Amino acid sequence: MTEDHSHQFERGTDGPKVIVVGVDGSDSSLRAAAYAGGLARRQRALLAVVYVQPVMAAGAALGAPVAETTDEIAEGLIVEIRAATERVKGIFDVRWEFHTFRGDPYSGLVKAADDLTADAVVVGASEQAGHRIVGSVAVRLVKAGRWPVTVVP
Repeated sequence: MTEDHSHQFERGTDGPKVIVVGVDGSDSSLRAAAYAGGLARRQRALLAVVYVQPVMAAGAALGAPVAETTDEIAEGLIVEIRAATERVKGIFDVRWEFHTFRGDPYSGLVKAADDLTADAVVVGASEQAGHRIVGSVAVRLVKAGRWPVTVVP
C-alpha cells in the first residue's frame, strides 16, 4: 500500500524561510528591523523589509504632495537599510529585499506576508497612545492568527 505524500508548503516546519518586517521610520520599527535581521541571519532566511505608504485622501484633497512625501520616506528607508547592511558586511550577511505598498499598514503587511509566503512577521510596538485602546497593527496581525508575530518594543 502506497501513500500519496504530496509536498505542500507547510509554515514553520524547517525554520523560517521568509521573515517580513514592517518599517515606517519610527524608532520601534527600526528596532524591529534590527531584531528581524538577527533572526534572518541566524535562520539563513530572507528578510523582507516592507514599508506601507499611507494613502491620505484628505491630504491629497487639500493639495498636499502626499505621494511624493511617502516616496521620499521609502527612498530614505532604503538608503538607511543599505547603509546598515554595508556597516556589517563581512561580519553579518543577511539576504534582504525591500518592498513597498500603498494603503493602510495592516492591509499592506497582510498582502506582503501572503505574497511572499512569510513564515513570520515582525513589527515594532505602536508608539501612539490611542492604539492601546483601539488596537495597533501588531494586535490586528496577532488576532489574524496566520503567522507567528513578534512585537518588538
